[in-house]
Amino acid sequence: MKKFNLFKEIIIVNKQDLLKAINSFKEYAINIKGEILYPPFNDNEIFIYQGIYTPKPTNALAPTKTQSFSEILGKNYQIVDDEDRVLIKAFSNWQELIKVNTPRASYDDTTGDGVDKFANAALEEIGWNATEFDINYRTLVDILEKECDGTLLCIEQEDPYQFSGLGFLDNNKQAQEVLFKYCKNTIKEIMSQDPLYAKENLSDDEEEAADFFALL
Repeated sequence: MKKFNLFKEIIIVNKQDLLKAINSFKEYAINIKGEILYPPFNDNEIFIYQGIYTPKPTNALAPTKTQSFSEILGKNYQIVDDEDRVLIKAFSNWQELIKVNTPRASYDDTTGDGVDKFANAALEEIGWNATEFDINYRTLVDILEKECDGTLLCIEQEDPYQFSGLGFLDNNKQAQEVLFKYCKNTIKEIMSQDPLYAKENLSDDEEEAADFFALL
């Protein structure tokens, strides 16, 4: 998986496309590629903005003032209006982007508790069974991020270290195959080396998990 670190990334949007979306008075979104999108949105899209422009009430006694992109998109965005482009840095709006993107994320690594489930049912079944052999979600996420295609939308800085992220897998089937193989091989080794996990000593739940990974 590749990281898209909002602390470092500048999203470039075509100004005319953005103006068209704003003046449509309809819901639209800006993805991490800088593309303007309208509903219905694809399940794998990652947004740095989602909303609808609502003009401020006009006052007949006061002249109408054209709002800047910063006023329209929100104060938490750093925006540079550069001729035919609009340059956006979105890291300050991270908390809002968590809410915007979590419904489409494969997993949520934005809390102090870390990842505790997968959105995909088949991946979650693998993760749930793996915990019977003390293979935690953090380990599984590390495998996914190392071996699978996808994007980790995050804010990450080194000094002081800070990290918060949402994972988006491109191919759930690929991820299922990678995790199943890893868990099967790891559990097979555990059962062969640790007497507590020998076949004859397995609890009912451990036996069920071992059977799930085709080890019985």
